[in-house]
Amino acid sequence: MLNLKPNQNLKWNTRQRLAYIETKAYYTGSVSRSDVALTFAMSDPAATKNLKLYNDLAPDNLVYKQSEFGFIPSGNFAQAFSDLDPAPVLDLIASNSPSPWLAIESKSIYGLQAVALPRLTRLSDKTIVAQLTRAMFQNKKLRIIYASLHDRKYEQHRIIEPHSIVNTGLRWHARAYNEQHFDFRDFVLSRILEAELINEAAESSVDYDEDWTETLTLELAPHPGLTPKQQLNLHVDFSEDGKTVQLTVRRALIGYALRALSVDTTVDRSLNPNAFQLVLLNREEIEIYASWALL
Repeated sequence: MLNLKPNQNLKWNTRQRLAYIETKAYYTGSVSRSDVALTFAMSDPAATKNLKLYNDLAPDNLVYKQSEFGFIPSGNFAQAFSDLDPAPVLDLIASNSPSPWLAIESKSIYGLQAVALPRLTRLSDKTIVAQLTRAMFQNKKLRIIYASLHDRKYEQHRIIEPHSIVNTGLRWHARAYNEQHFDFRDFVLSRILEAELINEAAESSVDYDEDWTETLTLELAPHPGLTPKQQLNLHVDFSEDGKTVQLTVRRALIGYALRALSVDTTVDRSLNPNAFQLVLLNREEIEIYASWALL
């Protein structure tokens, strides 16, 4: 049990520094005064003050080690100021940032090398994205010019009512009610060429988007074309119990999930198992919601 002294008066920037101290100590095994000073561009005395504050508030977490010239996690270490789950931490390491809100343009603040693949698609100009997010926040309608790949007229004027934005792993899109077709659709952000907030309340909401609010479970399994050893190793990647891989996804996002995981969705499992290592077991159940993504 973590012995954390309560303090409700911490400022936001102080909490960011405490979160960095905690994350750096846990994931690299040590944190020093120079680490804090470098990351937040502060003096050594100021960095020492922040380390002391951390130790005052979480006295059981860190132990000073002379040979490290810094602090190491104790045997009773428990998170107090940060989310130490791997997913957010790896994102921070890859972006060389102490928090999602702070950018660091210096040498690695974690002392670890991590990179992300470049994105092929771009984002729209910030003025367009801001109009979109304002429409979401204010529950207003948005007039856009959209570069469609499916309609005969490449650039179309549309009025949409956006309620969510989604990162598919390859690009960003907005989930919105489309007044032209009277349904909810996905709009790729980079294809929104112009956007203008309309001072008119949206008539829809996320509650009306059943494909967004409802979920389905994808039932996946290693590709039968893989060797038994390869199939077993895949279970290590995706399944803790060594059985069928199950992934619960919003119905609107099923197609993106299948593409992101490189799932062989063919009926006869005919794709290269080295490129498509998973197969879809419940194709008939999800086909109505993601037929565009099925091979």
